[in-house]
Amino acid sequence: MHIGIIMDGNGRWAANKGFPRSFGHRKGAKRVSEIIKSCPELGIRTLTLYAFSTENWSRAAHEVSSLMRLFRGYLQTKYLDIINNNVKVKFLGDTNPLPTDILKQMQKLEFQTKDNDGFYLNIALNYGGRDEIVRSIRKLAKDLLSKDLKIDQINENLFHNYLDTAGQSDPDLIIRTAGEKRLSNFLLWQTTYSELLFSEKLWPDFTPECLKKSILEFQNRTRKFGLETSKIEKLINH
Repeated sequence: MHIGIIMDGNGRWAANKGFPRSFGHRKGAKRVSEIIKSCPELGIRTLTLYAFSTENWSRAAHEVSSLMRLFRGYLQTKYLDIINNNVKVKFLGDTNPLPTDILKQMQKLEFQTKDNDGFYLNIALNYGGRDEIVRSIRKLAKDLLSKDLKIDQINENLFHNYLDTAGQSDPDLIIRTAGEKRLSNFLLWQTTYSELLFSEKLWPDFTPECLKKSILEFQNRTRKFGLETSKIEKLINH
């Protein structure tokens, strides 16, 4: 099972309690650790977290700086935990604008966990769905120009291999916290038939128990994948 989470509401959670937004982000980071630890026992094979979008650079400079410090600290303090728990980490997004030291930590973590196979963790950092598609088209165009690829070979399956999530299954379920009901440029290609679940909980309040309830709700849904209900019933009863 592959679940993607849009972790929304850190700033509002802090503001509601009279704290600065940075405090909410720190609390949200702690929640991330709890959610990751709960995934294997809940049957989640892959977890994709929307940590920082391409649009987030437009936030106040002090908040962006605070988030970068948080990413830097998280990568340092959770490094051994991730490796020792057989987690394979992949970062999604355009890494070019990120601070050099953070980028080096990301590359090191990806390399050190590349052979792990217990649990797959995607962290979308400076990620945007449209940006991913554009970057993928650029890579594909380079192969066309170099004659490594022919136009007739291009189809959906081939294009998938140029995405940040190449080799992975599409998300079964996308969860967004804080009551917002939109994807906000998250995994636009991959979520074509993902189920969507919107929680009113602010991210720091979204516990592993909330995740478990979300999965139970998902399991009670009938996924159609564009098929008519009658055809689905035939497939199930076959």
